[in-house]
Amino acid sequence: MTTTDRPTPDAPDAPGAPGAPGAPGGIVLYDTTLRDGLGMEGLSLSLEDKLTIAQKLDELGVHYIEGGYPGSNPKDAEFFRRARSLQLQHARLVAFGSTRRAGGDAATDAALRSVLEAETPVITLVGKSSASQVRDVLETTEEENLAMIEDSVHHLTGHGRELVFDAEHFFDGYAANPAYALATLRAAERGGASTVTLCDTNGGSLPGAIVEGVTAARAAVRCAIGIHVHNDADLAVANTLLAVQAGATQVQACLNGWGERCGNANIVSVIANLQLKLGIRVVRDDQLQRLTEVARFASELANLPPNPQQPYVGVSAFAHKAGLHAAAIAKSAGSYAHVNPLVVGNSERVLVSELAGRRNITSKLREQGVDIELTEEQVRAALQRVKEQEAKGFQYESAEASFELLVRRSLDHYVAPFELEDFLIVERRRLHDNARRPDDEREMQAEAMVKVRVGERLSQTAADGNGPVSALDAAVHRALEEVFPRLAGVHLVDYKVRIIDPGAGANAAVRVLIECSDGQHHWRTVGASTDVIEASWLALQDAYEYWVLRWGHAG
Repeated sequence: MTTTDRPTPDAPDAPGAPGAPGAPGGIVLYDTTLRDGLGMEGLSLSLEDKLTIAQKLDELGVHYIEGGYPGSNPKDAEFFRRARSLQLQHARLVAFGSTRRAGGDAATDAALRSVLEAETPVITLVGKSSASQVRDVLETTEEENLAMIEDSVHHLTGHGRELVFDAEHFFDGYAANPAYALATLRAAERGGASTVTLCDTNGGSLPGAIVEGVTAARAAVRCAIGIHVHNDADLAVANTLLAVQAGATQVQACLNGWGERCGNANIVSVIANLQLKLGIRVVRDDQLQRLTEVARFASELANLPPNPQQPYVGVSAFAHKAGLHAAAIAKSAGSYAHVNPLVVGNSERVLVSELAGRRNITSKLREQGVDIELTEEQVRAALQRVKEQEAKGFQYESAEASFELLVRRSLDHYVAPFELEDFLIVERRRLHDNARRPDDEREMQAEAMVKVRVGERLSQTAADGNGPVSALDAAVHRALEEVFPRLAGVHLVDYKVRIIDPGAGANAAVRVLIECSDGQHHWRTVGASTDVIEASWLALQDAYEYWVLRWGHAG
């Protein structure tokens, strides 16, 4: 096959790299989350986490999963031993390594031996494609670097492995010395590489440079071309797509755009854009529908908050706040969405906020499954209340329970199931029971005394806690359990405090968001005040009132 008659990437029968698991649209998905993605600051995955994510990536339909660098640390070496028992249906595991040392011998190189011992069907080797990097970083000659590439690739392909060559700093190297950058690709091809992947290692290349580099590489070698882009100029996904359109057939990327510095290309967005925008089928439709699930699962596993604004899969990706938008989607779903969110496993949402229109109120209630018939006047009253509360710092977009209560409280016939009539909180700092001297460990203690009215019944209770909110929660809980004993099963799952106006210093208002559960249901409430205890109480009150209304009288 000559360079000019290579199938275009969107041809139905176009191959990926030789030996690829069969990408239906000719594009091969290569995930490097478990190696390059872990270069992200603050991100760490256990061995079990890595194995779990590998399984999820396989279920998503990824064709290659780079598991790590077995020569760099014991965890990665152990990963490949454990990964042999994974029942992968779509993906091939890849071990990552680097070319032999300058002046060394590929047959005895320890790094090359370690990738062979990983026993993966595919190996990726990284080597320099920038002449200045060869001289200044490797501190060797350009000729020796070419020999290092060819020798290393030839040694590994001689053991029957599929070989991907990652051309590090390719685009920067090509810009400074095109002939040498392309010579490194030819050296890898002579050694038997099935794919040469062009790396924008520093992440600063502009789209025109990406297209130019891929085009030149296609003319220089007959093997498949891959693309590996970092996001330092916020162009990683766009540059990846342009590389595909220019002829690259392997795309390397990471879940949620994880990676060193500003991250790598986001494989979630890459998959969605290839399939939904370019019409290049890379996964099955049912796998595409798992994008949101896998993206959020990975964030939870890594103990990272999911980015709500992440394209396609973020909780806000198809959320509508402005009243005009909400009115339009009520008439025609998708009026303000660039794709159907269901195809990527996400959903369209209507937010309730100070920007909202009247239709947002009814749409949000319907979305939450709340069956309340409101007159036009009641809708206007609820909307006005939302705006008044948000001016004080409340936000209802992620506090659905508080929103429902706000609407119910705006109705004339609503009667609250309980009322906190009064409370007193005392805090003190005392010597720890086990401390021997006054300057030993001291601890804060709080005691709350509350009066709670349920109907005609007034209960006065007290409770201790490790802080004022903890004590208040315990005291109210105790009082309410006298009437609603099953409330004992309700507990706080999460408690967040956010300063609303940091510029106000110690006088700043705060917003408290609470998540509660009774073992079967989860719900969120919000409170806001210049007093953190009052803000906490308002959120707690909503949390318990919501539970009583929904489930407190059942059974």
